Amino acid sequence: LAVPPEALVATMEANQKFFPVLGEDGRLLEHFIGIANIASKDEAQVRLGYERVIRPRFADAQFFFTEDIRQGLASMNAGLGAVTYQASLGSVADKVARVAALAEAIAPSAGVDPALAARAASLSKADLQSRLVGEFPELQGIAGRYYALQDPALDDLAVDARTAVANAIDEAYAPRHAGDDIALSPLGKVLAIAERADTLAGGFAAGLRPTGNKDPFALRRNALGLARTVIESALELDLGALLGRARALALDAMVASAESALAAASGDKDRERAQKRLDDALADRAADPQAGIDALYDFILDRLKGYYADRGVPAQHFAAVAALRPQSLHDFNRRIAAIGSFAELPEAEALAAADKRIRNILRKADGDVPGTVDPALLSEPAELALAEAVEAVHGDTAPALASGDYVDVLARLARLRPQVDAFFDAVMVNAEDPAVRGNRLALLQRLAGRLGSVAAIEHLSG
Repeated sequence: LAVPPEALVATMEANQKFFPVLGEDGRLLEHFIGIANIASKDEAQVRLGYERVIRPRFADAQFFFTEDIRQGLASMNAGLGAVTYQASLGSVADKVARVAALAEAIAPSAGVDPALAARAASLSKADLQSRLVGEFPELQGIAGRYYALQDPALDDLAVDARTAVANAIDEAYAPRHAGDDIALSPLGKVLAIAERADTLAGGFAAGLRPTGNKDPFALRRNALGLARTVIESALELDLGALLGRARALALDAMVASAESALAAASGDKDRERAQKRLDDALADRAADPQAGIDALYDFILDRLKGYYADRGVPAQHFAAVAALRPQSLHDFNRRIAAIGSFAELPEAEALAAADKRIRNILRKADGDVPGTVDPALLSEPAELALAEAVEAVHGDTAPALASGDYVDVLARLARLRPQVDAFFDAVMVNAEDPAVRGNRLALLQRLAGRLGSVAAIEHLSG
């Protein structure tokens, strides 16, 4: 029972199909349950047989654990440089270095010490070189947590910091599967996000984007895991900046890997292939990064579409927020909630239809629309009333927009419906006088800017 209980449970369940027994406190007890499909005349012999077959497995687990503790995390980490993560992206040690750099950058957003985040990330894959994980691959991260709690190399940390690092090594894998919880601790969240950002950026840079049902690097699962961790933790994190940094690190890794391949090439054909690979990697790194960042962002949004659909969010609501491409997923989530509240208002459908009509008018306008509204060119009572209402709503909603109180913004915008309806009933936008026409378009453009400040509400119009 000094062995990590997860290892004992794994061997009981996977190898022998036995049931572990837990106490009321959730701890593993010194009992197990086996099922026999025979009517035995001597149950004691069945019990002894089961104990006899499971004892060697427990002994192996104890041996692996003891040897791993003796080896230590630093020694395990040293072996990661010889393990290939992906041919174009270098070794597992290279990946660990990228994740550590990302974790250090993310840490302030989660209120975590950047140095502690980098240190935890630097140890997050060490247990891949352990004997216990070699025998039980499903214990990745879990084994590392136990080793970190006992490793003398972490004795310089305070007890709470050591515990945080140990838990984060395990939580870096969360969520491990569909329906699993996200990482619980702030440090665990940082590692989970950094790990997935690197996996996504590296996968896209290496041309491993999923096609059909094929997704060997589980990029879809990683994208959803990243998004869930940010949203469900309410972290204010600039997703575009994170993806840009992750992509830059991945492209640097591809260049370094190509340079190593070129240096190691021996024959002319090998050198020619290696040189082309290096040239391609250098060209990718020198290209405008925005297209690559946008592709990663869109991939994450595609995962979010299903995430929100599972929570009952209509597709139109998701499309309305996605059209604005918020760079904070926490902000994205707040906008989703706000548009749901707005859609329940009696004015919502008419205002969404008006917004759609306004944008169609603006798209068809000849020439540039003036940037400001000239009050001297306003003459019709309905356009005067709308102009006054638009200026008032800009002032009223500015503080709420700045603070992210999107429900309040949309509720205030809903009160514009009478002025908007009256404007379209009484005013001809495409007036013969070019100056008047341009001024009315400018008024609609200013109105549209505020109507679309939270979400593209025209998506709510059928």
